[in-house]
Amino acid sequence: MGSATLEERPGAEASPARPRRRRGRARKVAGALAAVVVTGAAAATAYGLDGLGGGAPGATPAAAAPPATAKITRETLRDTLDVDGELGFGPDNTVTGRRPGTITWLPAGGATVSRGRSLYRADNDPVVLMYGTMPAYRDLKPGAEGKDVRQLEENLRALGYDGFTVDDEYTWETAEAVEEWQDDRGLTETGVVELGRVVFAPGKVRVDAVHAEEGQPTGPGQKVLTYTRTSKMVTVRLDATEQRLAKTGAKVTVELPGGTRVNGRVTEVATVIEPGQGQGAEPETKIEALISIERQKAAAGLGAAAVEVTFTASTREDVLTVPVAALVALKEGGFGVEVVEGGRSRFVPVRTGLFSGGRVEVGGDGLAEGMTVGMPK
Repeated sequence: MGSATLEERPGAEASPARPRRRRGRARKVAGALAAVVVTGAAAATAYGLDGLGGGAPGATPAAAAPPATAKITRETLRDTLDVDGELGFGPDNTVTGRRPGTITWLPAGGATVSRGRSLYRADNDPVVLMYGTMPAYRDLKPGAEGKDVRQLEENLRALGYDGFTVDDEYTWETAEAVEEWQDDRGLTETGVVELGRVVFAPGKVRVDAVHAEEGQPTGPGQKVLTYTRTSKMVTVRLDATEQRLAKTGAKVTVELPGGTRVNGRVTEVATVIEPGQGQGAEPETKIEALISIERQKAAAGLGAAAVEVTFTASTREDVLTVPVAALVALKEGGFGVEVVEGGRSRFVPVRTGLFSGGRVEVGGDGLAEGMTVGMPK
C-alpha cells in the first residue's frame, strides 16, 4: 500500500460553529488521521483496488458497491487547537528600591497608579510612575542623550510641561521643565532626575502585592512591591512544537468560566524553561503567550480562573471536502475516493489538503459539490 504526506496550509481565524474539542485532542490528530486512512485503505482493498495496475491517473472502475456513502460538500475548514490558559492580569513586575531611605507611604494592594502618580514614598519623597518601555538605568541631566531622555520628555509633555523639544537630548530647557515638575511634586529643584526617582511601565499599573512596610528601611535591590497591567489577560503555555500557533498579533477565541466566548489577540510571546518534574527529569522548553481579550466587562467579575483558548493554525475557505474515512490508498500511490453515480462506482485520484473535524480538503478532475462517495461500513 502506498503512503502519502498530509499537507497543512496556513490560514486565519477560528470558527465559532466548530465541534468542541478539549485540550490534548488536537495533539492526537496525526495519529487519528493515520488510523482512519488505514481503515479507508483496507476498505479499498476489499473493493478490489489491490488488483489495479499503475496506469495513468484517472477514474478506475470499482469492483463492488461501497457499504456506505457520504456527500462531497463545499465549506471552510479550520485547523484549530484548544489549550488551557489562566485568566489574570498578566505577569508580575517588581519595583525595587534604588536609593537608601525609609518607606513613608505605600499604596494598597489592587490600587491603580497612572502616569505622574506615586508608586510609593521614601523619606516622604515620591517614586513616580511614568510611561515607557525602557527601564531607568542612570541619572538624567543636561548633556545626556538617548531613548530614555526622549521617554522622559514625552512624559513631561503629557503631564503639561513645555519649553523644550521632545528629542533624544537632555538640554537646559529640559532641565528647567524638570525643575518645574520637581517643585510641583515637593522635590528639591535640581533639574536632574536621579536614578530611582522614576519607574517606567508601558501604561497605568495595578498594584498586585506590597512587599515592604511603612517605617521599614529600603535601599538598592530591596523589593518594595509588584505590579501588573490593569486589564484582564490570559496566559498560556504551549509545547515548543506548537510555536507556529503563538504568533504576535494572532487572533484567538477565549472561553471564560460559564461558557462565555470572547475574542482575543496574542500580544507577547516568550520562550520559558520549566524545571523537570521529578528526580533526574530534564527541563522542558515552553512557549508562553500573553493574550489580551476584548469585552473586558465579560471578565470584570472574575478573579484568577482557568479558561480555554482556541488557536487557529490554518484555514481553507470554500473548498471541496469529504469525510477522512472516504479516502482510499491507491496502489499507484496517493489517495482517491470512490465516486458513486447511477448505481455504479469508480475510483478517482484526489489531492488532499487540510484535515479538520473529521473531514479533509480534496481536489481533482471530475469532482464536484454534491457528488456521492463511498465510505467503509
